[in-house]
Amino acid sequence: MTAAPSLLVACLCAGWCTTCEAYRSTFDALAARHPQADFVWVDIEDHADALEDDDGHAPDIQNFPTLLLLQDGQPRFFGTVLPHAAVVERLLAEAARSALPRLSDPGSQVLARAVQVLQRSGALD
Repeated sequence: MTAAPSLLVACLCAGWCTTCEAYRSTFDALAARHPQADFVWVDIEDHADALEDDDGHAPDIQNFPTLLLLQDGQPRFFGTVLPHAAVVERLLAEAARSALPRLSDPGSQVLARAVQVLQRSGALD
């Protein structure tokens, strides 16, 4: 039997966003229900420098909450979502079926690497 793919669900938000503030408890509850996945909260303003690419460009995140889902280190979903648990539940179910295609755009790749570095450094909640 092979090990389940590693999953990382990152919520990219901003401290001033009231929608994100309200979503935080839902996100934390999802993390508790899905111990097979790592859930991290990324404040895009607190970590702006770390999220920049080599040219100094930050990801274009204009709406919140925005989720980044990585499976085996590869971005499989990146986008703004409704702040409901069912959205993440559906994404996790699709990931379990290997139904989420790998995102190959450079922006998702750079963001995925940056979030992984932040996570490994212990800088994320």
